[in-house]
This record gives sequence, structure tokens and C-alpha cells, in this order.
Amino acid sequence: MSRISIPLDVVTSRLNFSERFGSVSNIRSNFGNFRSLYEFFDVKRISKPANLAETQSRLNYNLSYFSSNYAAIFAMLGIYALLNNWWLLFFIALLVGGMYGIGRLQGNDLVIGNWHATTTQLYTTLVIIGVPVFFMSSPFMTVFWLLGSSALVILGHAAFLDKPIESAFSEEAV
Repeated sequence: MSRISIPLDVVTSRLNFSERFGSVSNIRSNFGNFRSLYEFFDVKRISKPANLAETQSRLNYNLSYFSSNYAAIFAMLGIYALLNNWWLLFFIALLVGGMYGIGRLQGNDLVIGNWHATTTQLYTTLVIIGVPVFFMSSPFMTVFWLLGSSALVILGHAAFLDKPIESAFSEEAV
């Protein structure tokens, strides 16, 4: 059996990661605009909006200005939700670990002593164990809790935090 050698540059040139996923600087620019905690929790700027138009104006400004901070809040609430739902965390670990373990076999049978199991049998066993654990973990309740709590926190912050004074001058000039 002969060994096939494929140069690495031929494979990577066809994948073209920079077009599909963007460059590292693009990712850095999207998540690199975290605002300071002092600016994010500026108590002096918290006030009730006068009407719906002002609420919309605040939401538009704050959602774009603090987008990285809001993404971090969403991620922290997601981690909190996973840590409080052990069944869902177990399901994710079971699924990832099972797929990784079966993938490591590279299509070969699992042999333990005299016992043989094909990859199809292993995947079937993973599904048979995974489906009841999935429904026991109540993932839909966790997702709805995550969406509701993050919407309450993020939209509440964005609606009650007044825009800075500098933004009023930039809007009038435009």
C-alpha cells in the first residue's frame, strides 16, 4: 500500500479561511470595543425616558454603542444557565464526548476483549441514551429563560441609560 503525500499549501489555499470566517483583526474589531465599567454603570445617566420616541432613540444608540458589553452579559447568563442545569451540561458533555470518542475510532470497530461494536451500534447507543437525557434536561426552558433574562437586562439597561451629552451635538450636526 503506497502512501499519498499532499502538500499543506494546496489544501489551505482551497479552504480560503479569510474569506469564509473573516480575519483575526475583523474579529478583534467586533469584540474589541468593550466600554469601561465606569461608562457602562454610569448611575448619573440613568433616568426614565419621557416618551416612546426617546426610548427608541436610547435603545438604538445604546445597543450599538455597548454591543460588546451586551454580548458579554449574554455569554455570562448562558454560562450561569448551564451551571444551574446539570442535566443539560451532562447532555452536552455526553454528546461532545461520545462524538469525539466515536470519531477517534476512524471507522474501526470498538474492541474490548471479545466484544465488538461497530460505529453504527455506538451511534445508536449514543442516541438511545442521549434522547431521554435531552428531554430530562429541559433545554427549551433554559433557552427561553436565557432569552427572557438577557432581554430584560439588556433592553432595561439600554432604555434607562441616557445618551451622553456629546451624542446630542453629533446628531444635530448630521
